[in-house]
Amino acid sequence: MDWIGEGLEELTIQRLSTAGQQVYSHAGRLNEMDVYGLPSSAKLSRATMLHIAEELDADYIVFGNFTSDGTTLTVNARLLRTSPVALFTTVTETGPLASLVELHTKLVWRMLGTASHNYPLSLGEFAKIQKPLSLAAFEQYIRGLLANDDETRLRDLKEAARLEPDWPDPAFAIGQVYFQKNDCAQALPWFAKVPKTHAMSVEAVFAIGVCRLRLGQPDKAEEVFTALREDLQHNLVSGADLPEILNNLGIAQARRDDFSPARTAIGRAGDIDPNEDDYPFNLGLLALQQKDLATAATYFDEAVKREPDNPEDRAFLLYTLDKAGKKDELRAAREAAEAEFGERALPLLKFDAKHPETLTKFQRVKPELETTSLRLELEGPPAQTVSTAAAVSVQADGAVAHLRQGRQQLRAGRLDVAETEFRAALVSDPHNAGAHRELAEIYRRRGKLDDAVKELQLSIAELDTAAARTTLARVYLDQKKPDLARVELEKAVKLAPNYAEAKELLGHLEKSRATGGAS
Repeated sequence: MDWIGEGLEELTIQRLSTAGQQVYSHAGRLNEMDVYGLPSSAKLSRATMLHIAEELDADYIVFGNFTSDGTTLTVNARLLRTSPVALFTTVTETGPLASLVELHTKLVWRMLGTASHNYPLSLGEFAKIQKPLSLAAFEQYIRGLLANDDETRLRDLKEAARLEPDWPDPAFAIGQVYFQKNDCAQALPWFAKVPKTHAMSVEAVFAIGVCRLRLGQPDKAEEVFTALREDLQHNLVSGADLPEILNNLGIAQARRDDFSPARTAIGRAGDIDPNEDDYPFNLGLLALQQKDLATAATYFDEAVKREPDNPEDRAFLLYTLDKAGKKDELRAAREAAEAEFGERALPLLKFDAKHPETLTKFQRVKPELETTSLRLELEGPPAQTVSTAAAVSVQADGAVAHLRQGRQQLRAGRLDVAETEFRAALVSDPHNAGAHRELAEIYRRRGKLDDAVKELQLSIAELDTAAARTTLARVYLDQKKPDLARVELEKAVKLAPNYAEAKELLGHLEKSRATGGAS
């Protein structure tokens, strides 16, 4: 019985997605719960669910429970709308445990009907657009997802794929296992089984591109990332580029000695995500490959400013300043590095300066694509459901709509437009914590750190989360106020003991204080 709870969630995501709904993934939900310090199995109050949904820009929450005596299964489900808040009636279905898949299909259809009395599909039409699954295959798939070791996971997932050879989900999950093991030769054929119409197709194609880079096939990687970029630009509401794709495309081009477009692609990635140090670092490597030491030093210095805790960024900055003969800048950078990391704490750089291609091993390929927000920007229902008009049209209004549009514009790097949207969200809802936090990010990118602090404090006053506290700590570090940053991080860890970003940053501060270094 252990797999049924997870199975019902997965089935709900699949059924709603096939019916044209835009649904957050299991991982997306868990990531947000982790920010709140909540375990994946926590029983949440409706108020907490609403807070999480608002942070995710979700229009509806699906929740419920099930009971079973081992023979019969009863499932209860409800919809909770976020804006305006409304709780819909409970939908209940009972039947033999062996009929779980069919029972759940009827449950989801009835649940959609509670949100829209004019839902266009009959039960028969709704069931017809769903992929028929055997319970045995579905059970093996869920057990594979829940397995604690790769051997068991692969065994269960492959059994699910054997029982349902045309079902892409086990194939994608198997590809992911091999991908995480860096076994691209095994991962590629499984990822290739994921069709373009599948919800995970973007992740599968992205992983194929990464594998081509890992296998030393930059020409094929460039083809993959170029096609993926063009496809997403065609389908994205905001038309925004994604920095992970641009970065990896640039690396593929650089490995083919096509440096000009490589610099353009990676530079665009850095503009879109100004907090990530990997992009200026990769640009620094490109300049170093072309023996442009002054430009390389500028990029490595930018990487250090974005991520002061990365010793590799510092090591390359010192190397380029030394080779460029910039003695005063080198002395200042070395003193700052020793204060931060201690003497001899930086990594040794081993590459052949006479053969710049040896720098390739230092290039930072992005292994994953952040798709939680991406998936919600994709236009329209899946292709196979367009003709059925199966989607329930849910038009968000007020603060939720402005917040969502603002985040799309922020992701595209359009700060002025994004700021307008976030301020409009606050006009609609003056207590919207998310809008204050996003305004803080805009101020931070513009270097207006005092204003960023004020917005983050307003956000925390409305909704206290570990993510907001950690962001505030980073702003304090930018202001050279480590003591204030430490206080915020301690509060963040208290709120969410498992929040990795806060724990890692606090650990670094504690280590720096213990060694007497500057933070």
